[in-house]
Amino acid sequence: MKIIFAGTPHFAASALAALLSEHRIVAVLTQPDRPAGRGMQLAASPVKQLALQHGLPVLQPTTLKTADAQRTIAMLDADVMVVAAYGLILPTAVLQLPRHGCLNIHASLLPRWRGAAPIQRAILAGDQETGITIMQMDEGLDTGNMLLRHTCPIASNDTAQTLHDKLAEMGASSILESLRLLQENRLTPVKQDNDTACYAAKLTKGEAQIDWRLDARQIERAVRAYNPFPVCHANLHGAAIKIWQAGLCLDQSGDPGLVIDVAKHGITVACGQNALRLEILQRPGGKAQPAAQFLQAIPVKVGDHFSVN
Repeated sequence: MKIIFAGTPHFAASALAALLSEHRIVAVLTQPDRPAGRGMQLAASPVKQLALQHGLPVLQPTTLKTADAQRTIAMLDADVMVVAAYGLILPTAVLQLPRHGCLNIHASLLPRWRGAAPIQRAILAGDQETGITIMQMDEGLDTGNMLLRHTCPIASNDTAQTLHDKLAEMGASSILESLRLLQENRLTPVKQDNDTACYAAKLTKGEAQIDWRLDARQIERAVRAYNPFPVCHANLHGAAIKIWQAGLCLDQSGDPGLVIDVAKHGITVACGQNALRLEILQRPGGKAQPAAQFLQAIPVKVGDHFSVN
């Protein structure tokens, strides 16, 4: 099939790599290069890097709402557009250009977790499973008819990164399966139940600040959900400490934010209910370290107190 691919981050690059093995990619749409790194130099997206490696035409419009952008896409005469975490709105005119419309690879079991951060929101909510939905795109936010769904369990130690990697692989195989079914005219659209939909809001750095008054289970999920971004953090003696990994201590309790145990394997902090053992931490200007190494640089003792929020 003649495919236009639209995507930007690593999640999308996994799908593009899979498509290259079975289909003809006539063009790749990706976000404009952005400043990145300490030097804030312009950097190509993972999708652009992969496309250039394979000699694919790359288009980087700032919007798809202009007549020029739509004319360019129309001239590609594509059978279908595959979209994965692209980051730009596709207006109705663009949705209607490919013969079979636009198929989206979404990292949740729609209609649950429509929106920008479905992986993180699923972990935060304590969901036991998530998955991939291949959806026929319409004008709404992840509201189109579902064409294919595959389920992925969420492990108790999954972070946003590990779950992302599982879903990226599943998304790549799912879009290949969907396109085969499309060619065989065996895809059956299923409408979403809007009454059961929920919204996965974009992540902000502020929400990753730990409120020790919460249940330890909630905070532990947040530590996993915000790894690798924006990373949970808490203030100790005026310094912002990042928490990369933590474990539950369901047999301990105390005043929220109070350090109740210090050991090589972790720093135990009381929460609103139960306690949390901080296992991998990062001090300002330092690297993420196991607790034993962290304690060599930042002495922490029983009775110290993390700021409540």
